Amino acid sequence: MATIDLHIHSNYSSDGEFPPAQLVEFCLAAGLTHAAVADHNTARAVDETLQAATGTPLIIIPAIEMNVVYNGLGLHMLGYGIDHHAEIFNEIAEDIRLQDQANSAKMLRLVRQLGIEFDDALIESLAVDGIVIAETIAEAALQFDAKGENPLLDPYRAGGHRSDNPYVNFYWDYCAQGKPAHVPVDYITLEQGLEVIRANHGVPILAHPGQQLNENKSLLEEIVAQGVDGLEVYSSYHTREQEHFYRDAALELGILMTCGSDFHGKTKKSILVGGTECEGQEAQIIDALLEKINRA
Repeated sequence: MATIDLHIHSNYSSDGEFPPAQLVEFCLAAGLTHAAVADHNTARAVDETLQAATGTPLIIIPAIEMNVVYNGLGLHMLGYGIDHHAEIFNEIAEDIRLQDQANSAKMLRLVRQLGIEFDDALIESLAVDGIVIAETIAEAALQFDAKGENPLLDPYRAGGHRSDNPYVNFYWDYCAQGKPAHVPVDYITLEQGLEVIRANHGVPILAHPGQQLNENKSLLEEIVAQGVDGLEVYSSYHTREQEHFYRDAALELGILMTCGSDFHGKTKKSILVGGTECEGQEAQIIDALLEKINRA
């Protein structure tokens, strides 16, 4: 287990399970020294996390994970040390919330057209704020097909090759960008996201680059050149080979490295708070990040 985790989601993310105070308990139990709750497109959890960690040895770094788009490619941009009270983050969160509510029915229809059924009442009970996410559909579909009659769901059942994190793997297989049940959201551009993070004293770090870039070095260099300050080298999504690729790239480009589990709870059941190792570089990672935050 690592002693830092700079990418954790609370229930302020539509796919997160636990409230900020409980996440602090998890961090303390794991022996973490530094953590960041970086929710999707919202910084609303930061104050609660800071309050819950008051009087404990745990240092909380204010953070957010923003969806951005670069030349049609969806990316996740972490912002560390942000002014989490800035109104722009509330405006972005509200815009995406309204889009997600409107898109929910479309996603349900597309998944059904693929031959995957579920109970509408269960979907409604699992939805948060009227928003249905792919992970919710996966949970409901697996419960609906408890007898195992639909072969499309076999990979996500116990023993299936996608069963380690069945709900989020269902998302990546069916509802992510380029997949048959994908419903696009009008996210801000990479340039806009970087501007928002920097204008609010944050440090922009590209989250789990291996998930979107597939070790395309020229594309990575192009994206970093837009003003990205670092890479989430150590991620639960990355293989050891990918970690080394992005570590070497960060060193070559002279930018920061970070480490995060991307913990969500039940949507990524095999991922634990503090469960992503960073080759013993916790001190170097934290020192470099805090120095950059202090200069932002």
